[in-house]
Amino acid sequence: MPRQTKAREVPLAERTLVVDNGASTMKAGFANPSPDQEEDCHIIHNCISRSRDKRVWVGVQLENCKDFGEMAFRRPVEKGYLVNWEAEKEIWDHTFFDKDAKLNCDPHDTNLIFTEAPNAPQALQTNSDQIIFEEFEFASYYRCVGPSLNAYNDIPALFGSQPRLADAPMLPLECLLIIDSGFSHTTVTPLFRGRPIQSAIRRLDVGGKILTNYLKELVSIRHYNMMDETHLMNEVKEAVCFVSKDFNRDLQRTWKGGVGDRRDADSSGEGIVIDYVLPDYNTHRHGFMRPHDPSLSAKLKKLGAAAGANEGIEDFMTLGNERFAVPELLFSPGDVGMKQPGVAEAVIQSMSALPSGLWPAMLANIMVVGGNAKIDGFVERLDRELRPLAPAECIVRVAGATDPIKSTWLGGAKLAGERTILNELLVTRQEYQEHGSGWLTKKFAGGPAR
Repeated sequence: MPRQTKAREVPLAERTLVVDNGASTMKAGFANPSPDQEEDCHIIHNCISRSRDKRVWVGVQLENCKDFGEMAFRRPVEKGYLVNWEAEKEIWDHTFFDKDAKLNCDPHDTNLIFTEAPNAPQALQTNSDQIIFEEFEFASYYRCVGPSLNAYNDIPALFGSQPRLADAPMLPLECLLIIDSGFSHTTVTPLFRGRPIQSAIRRLDVGGKILTNYLKELVSIRHYNMMDETHLMNEVKEAVCFVSKDFNRDLQRTWKGGVGDRRDADSSGEGIVIDYVLPDYNTHRHGFMRPHDPSLSAKLKKLGAAAGANEGIEDFMTLGNERFAVPELLFSPGDVGMKQPGVAEAVIQSMSALPSGLWPAMLANIMVVGGNAKIDGFVERLDRELRPLAPAECIVRVAGATDPIKSTWLGGAKLAGERTILNELLVTRQEYQEHGSGWLTKKFAGGPAR
């Protein structure tokens, strides 16, 4: 007879803290029976930063910062993996353990659901386990691959099907393909009954960080030196960038002509070329986009060069093909010399590692999450590029999450609401002390934990 599972001597805590520990931002909050994204999920800067006046800002403190000029960032997550727990502990101390923190908790009475990137090195996983159980002393803990939590969301509703009933059991979708395009990288993760199929996971080393750095280089060559303005250029990227439906056509529309045939880009690039007004961090903290005005006199007036003007100088830059050339790297990394496939090709490579019987279900349930999913046109372009690559007998359906940034956290919150499933996944601190880190690694990997 199979060995029966030993019943837990210590009951699980009532409160569950869900932490989607991203490289740029950390999505955290306590799970409620009916989680509300706006009230329960908090987006926190996952970094320690230093402003030009040498002041240090830690995590949540950045919400009170008014001047992001020349801000330097130190991030505990590099290339998607948590490598610096010294910095992360300081951020967590301000976020979860300060008396005045919004998410203040007692770890001894709190369960923790903690996400990591797919295929994280085992040494980093063990380090996280030790910090959480031995340093913070959480009551119980579940470490999982971030994309897997999306399987607990209402996926059928994204594709126009009947939403999940309120009293229906919260079971993960049987077959789901998650494309998570975040700050450090883009991953393609096939899920079967909520668990990732490790051999089919594919990674593209293009994420929001590379896109921001590429935009910094383009702007620094064509307009102002922005190499030290990471935060500002990230705001510009989020505000103005879009994925082109026809890259070559839009590139031709924004071409300014040769040496003997100069032309204003707005004459053929109408609707693409815009002006972005830069913030001065005095009258306004954020920049904004407006239609391009090619009139030189209008530019001089806006720059405050008119005699007798009492207004401050308004700095702006004209952006054309930068708007769509930057996110194009997600589909054509070779544009900057990266020898990697684009997102659509990575999906097909992932499919090739799966049994052919799973292809129809996976291709019919493709969900896009992560910050880059908010770039206008990303989901539509991915759908259009996937269709000719997929087998003719397979239906391709691609949908973006309702809120791509909070989607993973929301799935974790819904998982936490299912106490029966949660009890099987969580490991208590007592069990960790009894069995050790090797046993814990096997349990979280889904293998036999004895």
